[in-house]
Amino acid sequence: MRDPVIVPFNNQFLVIASDNSGGIGMKEKDVVQVPYHIVSYYSFRVALMECMAASAVPVSVIMQNFCGEEAWGPLIDGIKQGLEELELSIPVTGSTESNMELLQSAVGMSVLGMSGNAPSDERLPLKEVKTAVIGKPLVGDEVIEQSEWVAPLQLFKQFCQLGNLTVLPVGSKGIAHELKLLFPEIKPENIHAGLDIHKSAGPSTCFIISYPADMEKIIRSIAGQLFHEVTVTVPKS
Repeated sequence: MRDPVIVPFNNQFLVIASDNSGGIGMKEKDVVQVPYHIVSYYSFRVALMECMAASAVPVSVIMQNFCGEEAWGPLIDGIKQGLEELELSIPVTGSTESNMELLQSAVGMSVLGMSGNAPSDERLPLKEVKTAVIGKPLVGDEVIEQSEWVAPLQLFKQFCQLGNLTVLPVGSKGIAHELKLLFPEIKPENIHAGLDIHKSAGPSTCFIISYPADMEKIIRSIAGQLFHEVTVTVPKS
């Protein structure tokens, strides 16, 4: 996988995925004003999704808090919310910068996972699969205002466990960027979707799935209204 660090460890593989946020929180100079439990929840989900997309089972969470000591409790609450949604019980640790008071909020998040198999970038050829985006790319205040279009963690987990497909969280560089990583042979003009393929997905509010055509019915059934078909044309050689 492209983002997590993969480290061989005791005949298994340690998967380390990270995320950070800045200028989002409850400080006067924050660009986006939201409670700290929401800040940590969405930062946690990014790192978690990257970890799970690499076929790893999350085993620990590490948080770096630059929002102040009073923010620690709410930040932990946001992580717990994410863990509860996935029915996970894993340790959470971290540190708070308490010597210096920052003008804006900042949080760093890492999720550690373990996998019995080496994560692989192998995939079916482009011409043999279909592609879809689950959820919508949202950023900033949109994440709160249009929360019904944010792909739930439980849904992401369900697709990761389905097998025979590729699951890829969409980050700040947008759908087209992630599809280019998945299919290096394509160009933006090869991608056709009813979504803005260049827009930031903020805290991974959506994700890409690539799957065999015979799985179309079950994919649509699971995703419901969050399913957005993407047509990726095969470039002419």
